[in-house]
Amino acid sequence: MAGTTPPQFDAAFRESLDQLFRWRRDVRHFRRDPIARETVEGLIEQACLAPSVGFSQPWRFVSVEDADKRAKIRENFLACNRDALADYEGARAKLYATLKLAGLDEAPVHLAVFADEETETGHGLGSRTMPETLAYSTVMAVHTLWLAARARGIGLGWVSILDPEAVKADLAVPADWAFIAYLCLGVPEAESDQPELQKRGWERPDETARRLLRR
Repeated sequence: MAGTTPPQFDAAFRESLDQLFRWRRDVRHFRRDPIARETVEGLIEQACLAPSVGFSQPWRFVSVEDADKRAKIRENFLACNRDALADYEGARAKLYATLKLAGLDEAPVHLAVFADEETETGHGLGSRTMPETLAYSTVMAVHTLWLAARARGIGLGWVSILDPEAVKADLAVPADWAFIAYLCLGVPEAESDQPELQKRGWERPDETARRLLRR
């Protein structure tokens, strides 16, 4: 709003923000406690504060509440997960088989997220040479929602082992919507500041990702 005095983010706020980043984890184990509809709607409102190319706001959130549709998503995941397991061998395959990769059965809230690739909002500004920025913008909204949820004590798990076209068909969304993410939200059974896949020995932090390259 014009004339509004901008806030001052002090050291205490920055420390809290750092803790939020560290404790934002991909949750895989949920309690079944319900999440109020107004809470979910509030999270979507905060997600819409994310930046978007050309102010296009291409994200589209779909609340998956129908039991049959949830069952189809679960079947989709199980089929894709079996195929993924076949890609691994030996100890890695055994470890993969023990990982709990989805919260589809326990999480009370399921959100499918899409990017509207034909949106006229924004008039194509910034996306003509890089149309993929519409998907990037939608991911920014997902991340904003993730942080907002964690700040409320709500965990989020991103289910990516899915056939995108099957998801679109099962949820009957417009053809020009690109599937970006399937999110499970709920109260986590336990919380940690360390990624579960790191704790389970699947992967270690990549120091290359932390390196600032100079050219």
